[in-house]
Amino acid sequence: MLASGRLRHLSLAICAAASLQAARAEPSRLDAILSARVLRVGTTGDYRPFTARDKANGGYSGFDIDMAKALGDALGVEVAFAPTTWPTLAHDLQSGAFDIAMGGVSISLDRRKIGYFSDPYLRDGKTPIARCADQAKFQTLDEIDRPGVRVIVNPGGTNERFDRAHLHEATIVVQPDNTAIFDTLAGGGADLIITDASEARLQQKLHPNALCAVHPDKPFDSAEKAYWMPPDPALEAFVDQWLRRMKETGAFAALEAKWLR
Repeated sequence: MLASGRLRHLSLAICAAASLQAARAEPSRLDAILSARVLRVGTTGDYRPFTARDKANGGYSGFDIDMAKALGDALGVEVAFAPTTWPTLAHDLQSGAFDIAMGGVSISLDRRKIGYFSDPYLRDGKTPIARCADQAKFQTLDEIDRPGVRVIVNPGGTNERFDRAHLHEATIVVQPDNTAIFDTLAGGGADLIITDASEARLQQKLHPNALCAVHPDKPFDSAEKAYWMPPDPALEAFVDQWLRRMKETGAFAALEAKWLR
């Protein structure tokens, strides 16, 4: 009986050691990126100042586009941008359509359930933006959440989630084309948008004397933006170290001054 028990324990130990060895031998996503010499970056291309796609030539620009290129340089690989949308972002991440999502992605508990986030690189929050003549009307959620008020939103992201959680009397107007949503607002197709303060500030600059951000320095809530990856400790560690180096060398500050100020 004693010998049998020892044999059973020995067998279990051998199996455990074999499983550990197999886990260590399994290549990480970071290994796959370095082997393929390509970093696939998922980005929506519809969220200035973080990511914007030129409809004429298909090229991308924005803060996180420049950051993606810097990450590719740090890895020593090419960068290939993979188009995605806010409604399909989580599915695309889980299906392996890209290695990392970059483009103003906010950290949320739901997103943390299925992927890893880098260290946050920006603190932001939801704030209204309206036509300048109406700016004083929409200072609080109580003033916004009234019958007859039309709040326009792009589907599938944190803006829609915020609206549906906080607005019950106002009309939520969903517009799939996020690239034209602020022109719709300026043209009278809605009364306001609730979005991240960083986007509200930029759209105010792009629509001078037409659209005005409402208290962007005092948003309704607080959120953090980061880079979203499928679960892979090696890739997450590399991205965090790279992000710290970008900040230490001043490269991050230079891109921040270019795109976010």
